[in-house]
Amino acid sequence: MTGTVIFDPLIPWPVLMVVTAIAISGVVLALWRGLSGWALRGLAALVVIAAMAGPVYQVEDRTPLTDIVVMIEDESASQTLSDRPEQTAQAAAELAAEIDTRDNTELRRIRVADSDGDEGTQVMAALNKVLAEEPRARIAGILVVSDGIVHDVDQAPDLPAPMHLLQTGRASDWDRRLIVRNAPAFAIIGEPVTLTLRVEDSGAVPVAAANAPLEISVDGNAPEHFTIPIGVDVELPVKLSHGGRNVIQFTVPGVEGELTDRNNTALIQMNGVRDRLRVLLVSGEPHPGGRTWRNLLKSDSSVDLVHFTILRPPEKQDGVPVDELSLIAFPTRELFLEKINDFDLIIFDRYKRRGILPAVYLENVTNYINDGGAVLIAAGPDFASADSIFRSPLAPILPAQPTARVIEERFVPTVTDMGHRHPVTTDLGDSEHWGAWLRQVDVLFRSGETLMTGVDDRPLLVLDRVGEGRVAMLASDHAWLWSRGFDGGGPQLELLRRLAHWMMKEPELEEEALWAEANGQIMRVIRQTLGDDVGTVTITQPNGETLEVTLNEVSPGRFEAQIFGPEIGLYRLQEGEHSAVIGLGPAAPKEFERTIATDQILEPVLAELRGGVIRVEDGLPSIRNVRAGRPASGRGWIGLTPRDAYQTSSVTQAGVLPPWLVLLLAGGFLLAGWLREGRR
Repeated sequence: MTGTVIFDPLIPWPVLMVVTAIAISGVVLALWRGLSGWALRGLAALVVIAAMAGPVYQVEDRTPLTDIVVMIEDESASQTLSDRPEQTAQAAAELAAEIDTRDNTELRRIRVADSDGDEGTQVMAALNKVLAEEPRARIAGILVVSDGIVHDVDQAPDLPAPMHLLQTGRASDWDRRLIVRNAPAFAIIGEPVTLTLRVEDSGAVPVAAANAPLEISVDGNAPEHFTIPIGVDVELPVKLSHGGRNVIQFTVPGVEGELTDRNNTALIQMNGVRDRLRVLLVSGEPHPGGRTWRNLLKSDSSVDLVHFTILRPPEKQDGVPVDELSLIAFPTRELFLEKINDFDLIIFDRYKRRGILPAVYLENVTNYINDGGAVLIAAGPDFASADSIFRSPLAPILPAQPTARVIEERFVPTVTDMGHRHPVTTDLGDSEHWGAWLRQVDVLFRSGETLMTGVDDRPLLVLDRVGEGRVAMLASDHAWLWSRGFDGGGPQLELLRRLAHWMMKEPELEEEALWAEANGQIMRVIRQTLGDDVGTVTITQPNGETLEVTLNEVSPGRFEAQIFGPEIGLYRLQEGEHSAVIGLGPAAPKEFERTIATDQILEPVLAELRGGVIRVEDGLPSIRNVRAGRPASGRGWIGLTPRDAYQTSSVTQAGVLPPWLVLLLAGGFLLAGWLREGRR
């Protein structure tokens, strides 16, 4: 129990101060006038003023509370290096045992593991949470058993007691690290993009080396070997060979004695994009669909279009001089012989043989396709005529043969079962609301896949692979009706965009493809196929272990599964003849950006209340009590600040001056003063 005197004035303190001033003035006046009873009258005023101040004797029944010591144990990834786990466990156990022997002291042990994502070691977040749950007035000290590599020090709270770092790691530790300073998300296919690399040695390096070997592997292929200087930024040009995701792995072989090789590898995932799509559009004659083709292609700023339209066939003889028909001759030889390989796509729109393009030019187009080019045939009545380009050197590469019949009949294009599985025509929208076409060229299927049909299920859209290239045939010249909104219109723009990207061999539009998409440490494995089933996917993890995964069909031709990747690094996927690679985690995990133990990160926080740093390898410190504001650490010791906290269970109060005593004293002093003055 403890007793104290407190005041509960009967009138506000300012008013009481005024009354006091008046009383003092009266006493001073009495003294100045020489009244012999001034002292007695002053004592009477003092008693009255004291009574008005309301002195109360308060007695509290207090229960002492224990001091709380918070110990944070760092169990993040950097703490798994070398013998740090053993150092941490031994230090925490011995400190806990010593704190248990202290009177009036409790211990709160908090373990901090790796954070979600790549946020690093979140010691301050854990400390903030503890301080929010425990009374700050009871915190006597904070002990952090860690290598000192903390990534949220900017969130450090105002400390109620000294913090001390018990630093794991050894003075002899050293490490080599590979750094990728810049890694753009996109790069143009075939054009060099510059990456800046750096190899750094840190810590107690036994022998300083001038150079280090470097291996570069793209999409898991055989690596290329280089030698780069250590401690110097090196600019390395890299070219992407294909569109879509390119996984580039940089590796510096591990060196004997370094702390870890987890930061010797960096994964960069870059999307390859085409600078511009170069398209050659060959129109056999002017027609509404030709204008639609041109408008669609010209509306895309990434398309370079060369449009070749035959306006005046050779058989037309009207006596108009050639020099009045055009300003320059169209460079057909240059386009179809010399620069044909510069085009990504050639479109023949209602083209028929008229002698303007010699057979050798069309034969060169066939060679262009076999070598990896792409040709789209938009067939009209010309394809069914005697002058059809089917009766030219292009015939061997065409996926359908005309029957010489043109069907002038209203029909709505229909996606076939194969089309629902093919990425070019899957999910094009509700076909029940598509507009009708009015003409179709009757063709006989020869090779490839029929994705759309027209009148009486006749082939309408046929895709085929020829050599290294690809060919698509649209057996109608009325696709432009969709773009004009006829009968409700249809997805012409999306269909043509997918056709173009399929012929450009974009990975997401391949009929048979295996790939994965990463979201943190979760990867979605995707298998696209035209078949009814797929096999299991074998996943090879960064540590060499394999995992068999069964995929489930989520839509026609698309099979998926979600997998958690426990490690950061390169994963290899294999299903039959199809393979893929995916990198999980950041290019350089934050936990391994710095691996050498240090006290520099936490030093500003420790210095606020004079906390200390003790290296665990030098032995554990003793624990002392220190007063607040005094140095809290020294050679071989650390200090805790006793808080002397308590809980008040009851409070009793009693007045110091009872009313009767005030009346008696005040009246007595006044009477005595009056009598003294009267007698005088």
